[in-house]
Amino acid sequence: ISFELRAGEILGIGGLIGAGRSELSRAVCGLRPRKSGRIVLDGAPVSIRNFREALDAGLVYVSEDRKSEGLFLDLPISANISALRPAQVTNRLGLIDSAAEMAQAQEYTSRLRLRAGSLSDPPSTLSGGNQQKIALARMLSVAPRVVFLDEPTRGVDVGAKVEIHAILRELASTGIGVVVISSELPELIGLSDRVIVLHEGRLTGELSAAELSEEAIIALASGLEAQSTRATQTEGAL
Repeated sequence: ISFELRAGEILGIGGLIGAGRSELSRAVCGLRPRKSGRIVLDGAPVSIRNFREALDAGLVYVSEDRKSEGLFLDLPISANISALRPAQVTNRLGLIDSAAEMAQAQEYTSRLRLRAGSLSDPPSTLSGGNQQKIALARMLSVAPRVVFLDEPTRGVDVGAKVEIHAILRELASTGIGVVVISSELPELIGLSDRVIVLHEGRLTGELSAAELSEEAIIALASGLEAQSTRATQTEGAL
């Protein structure tokens, strides 16, 4: 698999469950080992062996599983948002500065229009859409250059989905590279500037915005389009 992401672009990753979409994103972000390959950022190779190094390089991953991997459901909203880089809200003694942590949480939750009674409340008291906004706020708190979002609107209502899409488009407009993995074809088509499609761990094709359709994505995701291309190439060789 080889692909590139442009600044200010939303790149969709399509494919059937088990095609390797999440594994690809986790490998790039240092959350699972890579056997080979390289990552180039702004023309220079970067070494990413773990998620800490990914954060230092400006890459962030937001898991599809909010409840077990995306959030600390029983900690305050403010603590969830500061969790990726707590040094931003610690004092000279290395202790959390509650006022600084609360101010940081207020900045990002206001930007994302979070609906919550108090930033001291735990995410477990909120709807799925507002929980996802907390995950996005934590992502923004480290000023990322590239963000990978795995199923960003899974389990949220229609209104929250529209808001999250608007947030992602706004992020891209600031020059952040956005990668979205989604099993919802209308979401991929409506949100992405380009889509790459995987099948059984391999890249089977890339579709521009003008080429995007459910039929085209399904053909690549099922391997039918790739098989057809290989057959044509073989006949030509014969």
